[in-house]
Amino acid sequence: MLELGVKTLLAYLLGALLGSLVLGRLRGVDIRSMGSGNAGATNAMRTQGKAFGLAVFVLDALKGTLAAAWLPTWHLPYIGADPSVSRTWLELACAVAVVVGHVYPVWFGFRGGKGAATIVGVMAAIAPILLVPMILVWLLVVMTTGYVGLATMLAGVAATAASWFLVPGNRALLGFCALLTAFVIYTHRGNIARMRSGSEHRVRRLWLFRPRAL
Repeated sequence: MLELGVKTLLAYLLGALLGSLVLGRLRGVDIRSMGSGNAGATNAMRTQGKAFGLAVFVLDALKGTLAAAWLPTWHLPYIGADPSVSRTWLELACAVAVVVGHVYPVWFGFRGGKGAATIVGVMAAIAPILLVPMILVWLLVVMTTGYVGLATMLAGVAATAASWFLVPGNRALLGFCALLTAFVIYTHRGNIARMRSGSEHRVRRLWLFRPRAL
């Protein structure tokens, strides 16, 4: 159990290193005071440009992949591998922890992003086959509605449904996807409120079916 606890903690601390805030400090900005106030890749791109936003996305996704794929296999000095701990559950625990760390980063006052890019990195490590339905649904929703937040939430729903059909019998993965989807919906509760009030920002360039007057 010691291995499980230590590696889960390390995954959380890795997740707490937000790409937007680390790169933002190098640039002398805090994107949490700009745009939507979120520390994720979308707001980074909106306020600092495409190159900055892409760099943030890559860094946040990379830490998700490292936490889920590399950290569970890392040999910790004086601790070693615990044979009583399932490697699958250790991997999933690290995956959840890195996402939680991104949303509630101890290094940055527990004000982080919403976890989308980190979840992409996690999925690339534990179930890359699920990235296909996630990306397709995300693109479809953004192109038809212009809402990035809605697209992200429905991409999580798609991943959960796809895990049932594409990886049948893997209850651990199904539960993991369902848990992360619920968490993503929770982190996007502000987006839901703005969509209901009609004040949510839309991505005009990707919104194919926007009214001509816009």
